[in-house]
Amino acid sequence: MAKTIAEQVQLLKRGTVEIFTEAELAQRLTEAAKTSRQLRIKLGLDPTSPDIHLGHTVVLRKMRQFQDLGHKAVLIIGDYTARIGDPTGQNATRPILSPEQIQENAKTYFEQAGKILDTTEAKLEIRYNSEWLEKLTLMELIQIAAKKTVAQMLQRDTFKKRLQANVDVYTHEFLYPLLQGYDSVMVESDVELGGTDQTFNNLVGRDIQRAYGQNPQIVITMPILVGLDGKEKMSKSKGNYIGVTDEPKDMFGKVMSISDDIMENYFTLLTDLPTDKIAELVNPNKTHPKEAKVLLGKTIVSQFYNEPVAQAAAAEFDKVFAQGRLPDEIPEVEIPAEPIATSKLLLRCKLVSSGGEAKRMIKQSAASIDGKKLDDPNAEITPKDGMVIRVGKRKFAKLRTCK
Repeated sequence: MAKTIAEQVQLLKRGTVEIFTEAELAQRLTEAAKTSRQLRIKLGLDPTSPDIHLGHTVVLRKMRQFQDLGHKAVLIIGDYTARIGDPTGQNATRPILSPEQIQENAKTYFEQAGKILDTTEAKLEIRYNSEWLEKLTLMELIQIAAKKTVAQMLQRDTFKKRLQANVDVYTHEFLYPLLQGYDSVMVESDVELGGTDQTFNNLVGRDIQRAYGQNPQIVITMPILVGLDGKEKMSKSKGNYIGVTDEPKDMFGKVMSISDDIMENYFTLLTDLPTDKIAELVNPNKTHPKEAKVLLGKTIVSQFYNEPVAQAAAAEFDKVFAQGRLPDEIPEVEIPAEPIATSKLLLRCKLVSSGGEAKRMIKQSAASIDGKKLDDPNAEITPKDGMVIRVGKRKFAKLRTCK
């Protein structure tokens, strides 16, 4: 049965921070229903890195909800704006990427976003903003810049903080939100989605559309997903992320590592479970936290793989962590049967990223060989066939000696 406009608004409000404005959204949905018109739901992605993690999927999932209601996702790959560098959340000017870096990073975007979005032609339109931004003349750029004042641009939090800290703000950084707003004009956006860190840019888009005689887009902001550390936003550079291409057992294991107090955030933003069910799951008087977390892990893995794979990942986790047994598959590392310092052995097995990390893990009693914890980074050991090296909770290697 088709949802009423009120039901659609309630669905689309779930997990959002702000809607500019809810009344406009209801009106736009009503008009679309009367005319059988697809709303155009815009999301811009600058290919500044090649991978998408669960933090990115929060907005992609909201876009999928619009698709399921019959509307069209317009995914803009910011191959041109990435050359400028979005100052969002930056305490310094972001380095400008080369066209080659941008192209390389964009290669995997479609496949990864396709794990969330409906990629049929009727539901998804993919555009590169170089299509129109490269053609702008200097006069046209000046006309776009004339739509906003310097005082308005300086209302941006990042610019304010940098100026207060005597950190330079460069003129070209003002262009980024203006050009992102011009993207909205060129694709005739009805709704733009983004994280709370994109609120300023997206609202500029409303102003630019008005200046070009278009109905201003509705702006929907989504919260920033907290990373595995429970403190900072999920980020690959901070190492607190779950990638959408992670192996199922790694994905499940990472979910199981989150603290109980951020489970509600993950259930709300990363699953379709009803809010009353989520309330029950995160209430320790009704559901044991481990049981809730297992369900969360299975649900997330199922979305990117399937239910049998999720069940297998959960079983593997239980075998290794609850029962203390070894995983079914352990990567083999070929190594000479010659004495080697334990810290160097961990590095050789690629279980750590540096010698410093190796020493730190050993001193923290977080590394073992055949179940025996290591305590001296400089102690030498002679590798033997079948030795199992473990670092932390999820990293294993089995030695295979060679001459």
